[in-house]
Amino acid sequence: MATAVTKSKNAQSREPRGLTGRQKAAVLCLTLGSETAAKITQRLAPDEAEAISFEMARLDSVPTDVVESVLGEWLEYTLAIDSLSMGGLEYAREVLEKAFGSQRAGSILKRIQHQLADTAGLQRLRRADPQQLGGMFRHEHPQTIALVLAHLEPQQTAAVIKELDPAIGSEVIYRMAKMEKVSPEMLQLIERSLGSEADLGLQEGMSNSGGPAAAAAVLNFTPATLEKQLLDGVAAKDAALCEQIKNLMFVFEDLTALDDRSLQRLLREVDAKQLSLALKAASDELRSRIMGAMSQRAVEALKEEMDMMGPVRLRDVEVAQSAVVAQVRKLEEAGEIVLAGASDEFI
Repeated sequence: MATAVTKSKNAQSREPRGLTGRQKAAVLCLTLGSETAAKITQRLAPDEAEAISFEMARLDSVPTDVVESVLGEWLEYTLAIDSLSMGGLEYAREVLEKAFGSQRAGSILKRIQHQLADTAGLQRLRRADPQQLGGMFRHEHPQTIALVLAHLEPQQTAAVIKELDPAIGSEVIYRMAKMEKVSPEMLQLIERSLGSEADLGLQEGMSNSGGPAAAAAVLNFTPATLEKQLLDGVAAKDAALCEQIKNLMFVFEDLTALDDRSLQRLLREVDAKQLSLALKAASDELRSRIMGAMSQRAVEALKEEMDMMGPVRLRDVEVAQSAVVAQVRKLEEAGEIVLAGASDEFI
């Protein structure tokens, strides 16, 4: 332990402040070796693992002092979290002060507490019912709503926006799309306006939330009728931004762009009744494309199911289409299918 602590003290003056959290994680994984790195990334969400793998691929060589500094910071956090789990805040403070001194210990604990608060606050919001959140936001300013929803998962955000007036919803989507970095001071103001139950937790640095891609991800989970209303509202304010969001979206009709292997993989995951309902309002081109990827027997069963349904509500069709799109996104995140954008090139 004495050797490790000495390393950490030496690292203090060389803390890699220019590195992002992802870059530090990449340096750590490279330092620990491929087997340990694989065990770490297996515990991450797919997008987190992909982001860190991307940073690892970008790293050619890392200076020794940077490696030592990252390892020292990792040691500090590991020691802090272990101490918190064993004996609470005061025990952790005592251990850290013995290892790093009172000033450094206070700084480490502050960062850890902020991160723990962030996780707890977001978890409370993520467990909340969309109707409950919609009611809570009903009298809030669209900027406040956008700042909060930008920290939630796209599917939950879409469900909350469905509870809002479309005019407010379009304003929220617009502000989410325009959002870049969020300061901890701004999050502090949000917490005070919403009350302690909506605790978001604060981070030391600027929080990356929102942007056109985040808005597009939310709209992918929104029924087509509402989606059009929201995009029309954005276009009225900024036509170029609206077009940018549309280019980042994947909608049900985009299934025509899937390659045969990806389409067949998707069809294995989609319920036949759900697919029949989703195709009720689909274009002839998409129907032909999907049926072309199915066996003759499966096509006959699909047509029979669609005929037996008779007239259906547009709202039900949109829900079914959204479910299929959600499955597409799930398979893409798992790396099982590829969504090719207009500018993508393959060899």
